Amino acid sequence: MTPARRTIQEGLVVGLIAAVSVALFYAIFDFLAARGTFFTVDILGKAVFQGLRDPSILMLPVRPDPSAILQYNALHLLISLAIGLVVTGLVGYAERHPSRARFVALVIVGGFLVTVLAVNALVAPIRPLVPWWSIVAANAFAVVLAGLYLMRRRPGIARRLAGA
Repeated sequence: MTPARRTIQEGLVVGLIAAVSVALFYAIFDFLAARGTFFTVDILGKAVFQGLRDPSILMLPVRPDPSAILQYNALHLLISLAIGLVVTGLVGYAERHPSRARFVALVIVGGFLVTVLAVNALVAPIRPLVPWWSIVAANAFAVVLAGLYLMRRRPGIARRLAGA
């Protein structure tokens, strides 16, 4: 397999792992909060695609909207796949240019922070429904699982990125 093909394949897997991890986190989060398994995804879908901005919606029974759930999951999957491709591209670059591995690690960490801040900004109007800590936790869960996959596929990459 060519290095480019390997990077693309691993990037898609990393993105898929990240998307599923975040979805699983929020499914468990919503289940434990007794809100219904797809509550957060439904609310996010309504915020992104239908302009929902009013957290007082909690005062009413919320009927899940399958199209909002499907649309948001599709958007989240596409963004996660793109991020997975970028991250594996950066990891490949760090492997080819070990002297720049620390910089690559900083870019990846910066990307995590930008992702968390972007989602945080998106949900600001509906903050009571999606607390900031859950955004950090969901994304950290995704990073850990996707990172474990990459470390298994590319032994020694964690050491290289740490600058050892």
